[in-house]
Amino acid sequence: MSLPKLVVYCSLFPSKKRPNAGVFIRERMFRVGKELPIIVVSPVPWFPFQGIIRYWKPHFRPQPDKFELQQGVQVYFPRFLSIPGLFKSWDGFFMALGSLPILIKHRNEFNIIDSHFAYPDGYAATLLGKWLKVPVTITLRGTEVPLAKMQGRKVRMLKAISNAARVFSVANSLKQHVGVLGADTKKIRVVGNGVDINKFYPLDKKTQREELNIPDHAKVLISVGALVDRKGFHRVIEVLPELVKQYPELIYLIVGGESPEGNIKDRLIQQVSMLKLENHVRFLGALPSTELNKPLSSADVFVLSTANEGWANVFLEAMACGLPVVTTDVGGNREVVNNDELGIIISFGDKSALVNALLQSLERKWHKNSIIQYAQSNAWDTRVKILVDEFKKLVT
Repeated sequence: MSLPKLVVYCSLFPSKKRPNAGVFIRERMFRVGKELPIIVVSPVPWFPFQGIIRYWKPHFRPQPDKFELQQGVQVYFPRFLSIPGLFKSWDGFFMALGSLPILIKHRNEFNIIDSHFAYPDGYAATLLGKWLKVPVTITLRGTEVPLAKMQGRKVRMLKAISNAARVFSVANSLKQHVGVLGADTKKIRVVGNGVDINKFYPLDKKTQREELNIPDHAKVLISVGALVDRKGFHRVIEVLPELVKQYPELIYLIVGGESPEGNIKDRLIQQVSMLKLENHVRFLGALPSTELNKPLSSADVFVLSTANEGWANVFLEAMACGLPVVTTDVGGNREVVNNDELGIIISFGDKSALVNALLQSLERKWHKNSIIQYAQSNAWDTRVKILVDEFKKLVT
C-alpha cells in the first residue's frame, strides 16, 4: 500500500500578512499532517495594477512571501492572474496555471491534491489533477451556497465535484445542497470540523472580566468572526437597544477583523454611534486562537446572526468555554447546535425572534458542564482518523 502524500490546495490559508485567514483549514489539515506527509500550496490573486488600488484600499490583496515554513510544514504562495470584475470567472483556470510550476517542482512529494472550497480552488485542483494524473479531493465549506446563484460558477463548481475522486463536506446541509444542484452525493462524505480542547476551555470568569474591565454582574454577549456583512454583527447591534432596556449594563464583545470578504468595521462603529451604544459595544479586534478563550470565558452567551455558514468552528469553540449559542437556521448551524440544551436556533432575518432568543438565553440557567462535554466530544481526533482512512483508499 502506498502512503498518501498530500498537497493541501487552498487560496484561503494563513500567512504572516494574513495570520487569521483560513485558520480553520490549517487547524484541520495540520492535524492530518501529523499522520501523513503534507505540503501546502495557497495561490494568491494578483494583477499588474493592483498596487494602484491600494492607494484607496490599503489592505487590498496583501501579497505574502512566496514561501513560509509553518510548524515544520512547507507552505507556498504562488501568484495567479486575477482581474477584478468580469474576468473573475477565469480565476479557476488561471489559479491552476499559476500553481502548475510549483506542483511540477514538487511532483515526487505528493500523490493526492486535497483542495478546499469547490470553486475556484476545487475547479483549479481538478485541472491540476488531470494534467499531473493524480486524484483530487474537495472539501465543501459553505461558499457553495452563494456560488450556486451565479450560473457560470455553479457550472464550474459542479464540474469540479464531478471530476473529484472524493468529496468531503463539513455539514450534511452542504451535501444536500449540491445534491439538489445535480452533484453525485454518493461520493460525498460528511466530516465536520472539530475543536481544539487544548486551546478552548473555560477560564475563571471573574478574572477574565477584571482584565477586560467588565463588572461582575453585567450580562455579556460575544460574537467572533470576520467583520463582514455575512456574519451579522450589525443585526445584533440593531437589537441591542431592546436588550439594554432590560439589562442596562449589558456589554456586547465583538472579536474579529478584516478578511478577504471585506471589512465593515467603520460601518459597525457608525451604527453603534447612531444608536448611542458606545458604552455597550466593545471591539476587541482580531485575536489569535490561543487568546480567544479569554473573552469567551468572560461572556454569558455566544451569538452569531449569520446569513450563511458551512460548519462554524466558532460554535464548538464557544461551547468548549461553556457558552450557549444563539444563531440562525442557515447552513450547518443546526447540525452543530443540535439540541436546545446547547443554545437557540432562530429563523434568519427575524428581528423579534433574535431579541426573544437573546433575552431568553440571558435569563436561563444553562448546564455549563453539559455544553462543555458536548464540545469535547467533537474534538479533532475522530475527524482526522476518518480523513486519513479516506486518503489511504485513494492510493491503494
